[in-house]
Amino acid sequence: MEQQIAAQVVGLGGANDFSLWQLFIRADFVVKSVIILLLSSSIYSWALIFDKYKLFKKINLSTSEFENKFWKAKSAESLNSSLSAKTDDPLTKIFQRAMNELLKTKSKTSAVQSARVERILEISTDGQIKEIEKNFTFLATVGSTAPFIGLFGTVWGIMNSFQSIAISRNTSLAIVAPGIAEALFATALGLLAAIPAVVAYNKFNSDSKKYTARIENFCKRFLSII
Repeated sequence: MEQQIAAQVVGLGGANDFSLWQLFIRADFVVKSVIILLLSSSIYSWALIFDKYKLFKKINLSTSEFENKFWKAKSAESLNSSLSAKTDDPLTKIFQRAMNELLKTKSKTSAVQSARVERILEISTDGQIKEIEKNFTFLATVGSTAPFIGLFGTVWGIMNSFQSIAISRNTSLAIVAPGIAEALFATALGLLAAIPAVVAYNKFNSDSKKYTARIENFCKRFLSII
């Protein structure tokens, strides 16, 4: 009899443990899958956020350095010959490709030269911007879907709580509390994944537009020079 009472006390203690780990352990397969999916999305989102933050900081500095060199250079050809072929700066890469095309078309007329260089500038700019905006879609997707995925886990957990009431025929809060806690945990994780992703997407999208405008302004001025 004493052993049965002790077992009931231990079981009650486990049911009353609402730590995050215990909430995960007690959850069924569906809720666990939702939790794992949201945690994975959140971790990958934060990895992207740090990566893009460092990227924009890096390219803004390197582009400023290149622009200073460009306007101080004696000629575009002398600057092009002094630049490293293994640069990571997007604007430098665009300039190098435009200069290569310009040198190839020296024998052509001015109109043909300008048209071909302009085309290279457009293609190179588009390619560099696509590389910068890589994985932006993932942040947008997490920001828009994570709350609904968490809500699905919430609904499923509440359904389990109602099933527990129906099976035990006991409306005590102790019966439904674990299922409700698991459900709310899924909702919290959904918001935890979505909020940083939305904020980061809006921030980086704005940064990308500013950087694109910066490249386009340089390309227009470069075309006017040649």
